[in-house]
Amino acid sequence: MIRRQFFVLALMTGSACAAQQPADRQTLLEGPQGPQPAGANNPVPRNSPAEPGIRNIPATTGRANLPLTPPPFTVTEIGRFDEPVAIALLADGAALVTEKPGHLKLRAADGGVRDVAGVPAVAYGGQGGLLDVALAPDFAKSRTIYLSYAEARPNGGSSLALMKATLDGARLSGQRVIWRAGSDGPGGQFGAAITFAPDGRSLFLASGERQRFTPAQDPEQALGKVLRLTLDGAAWPGNPQYKTGGVRAQTWTAGHRNPYGLAFTGDGRLWEVEMGPKGGDELNLLEANRNYGWPIVSNGINYSGAPIPAHPSRPEFAAPKLWWTPTISPGGMIAYSGALFPQYKGSLLIAGMSGESLVRVTLKGDKAYPADQWKMGLRIRGLAQAPDGAIWLVEDAERGGQGRLFRLTGK
Repeated sequence: MIRRQFFVLALMTGSACAAQQPADRQTLLEGPQGPQPAGANNPVPRNSPAEPGIRNIPATTGRANLPLTPPPFTVTEIGRFDEPVAIALLADGAALVTEKPGHLKLRAADGGVRDVAGVPAVAYGGQGGLLDVALAPDFAKSRTIYLSYAEARPNGGSSLALMKATLDGARLSGQRVIWRAGSDGPGGQFGAAITFAPDGRSLFLASGERQRFTPAQDPEQALGKVLRLTLDGAAWPGNPQYKTGGVRAQTWTAGHRNPYGLAFTGDGRLWEVEMGPKGGDELNLLEANRNYGWPIVSNGINYSGAPIPAHPSRPEFAAPKLWWTPTISPGGMIAYSGALFPQYKGSLLIAGMSGESLVRVTLKGDKAYPADQWKMGLRIRGLAQAPDGAIWLVEDAERGGQGRLFRLTGK
């Protein structure tokens, strides 16, 4: 059923390209970047494709917006960076910070900052650039890190890429691109969040749908998916469709828009937060082989104001556990487990960009409950928990060293 629906949607959004191509070349187009899905290089659409026959049923539960309250933290600025995106904290108190224009910074425990050499070239612009950084589960021994980033491709478009490398002081060595999204072309919304399974044997990578809508429902494209991969970037053998091969073998979940946050909680559940269109930001509990509905359903609307059927309209799709309208524009997310704020143990903390807030969600099994929406007065992009339990966050800001790094401690 999903494949049939995607075929209809693809014909709607790719009609201009289809009119110029023979019928036997509708699925793959050759180019300097190799075989590509039809329409990959088309301009991004304005609105999500309307599917005929869906009667809109509004969402009446799960809205998580709360009044803004003052933060219960001491907020200390501890650095400035150039469009920072993500933080990875090391056991010795140092931190790695990605800067979207393509720089990786090493901030020492004493506050000194150095450039890390050997960072890959990135396709910088809009939402693209150097994005997430994550320490391998065995980092203390291997010094292995992972970087996700927008990579320029031979056709002039870009793709989400995942690199594995060794951190040797302030230099990367052994750099190896272990995964690419494919479907090269225009668009932002790379997703790019990285996290590791609790046993440390596999990784999960969030891949956005690049503002193209329909690829999120195409099982042959890695866009709009959360992938489960080996630590070397291959499909994880335990994936639901592993024996099928290709993108299907890598796919854990489908139907995502722009997933910026992935986090495992202590009970082994994997949670994901993604940015909706105009409203409809989502917190999802990710379960293997589920489809989360984008772009067929959303609890938000198109930026133009054109409606999108809400999640209850198509109950076969997994609905978000919580959603935000008006939007908070969620960035990164962590599952807090530290000792500095014992009252928040087990909570999810979510960065809010346009909402200029830090959001706390409590969990009970597979249920999520809005708890706090603290007014921070800044666009929060990335979050991390330090070894001492402090919360570190970076500010989403323009170029020129205006993106601040903060440490949150108790009052």
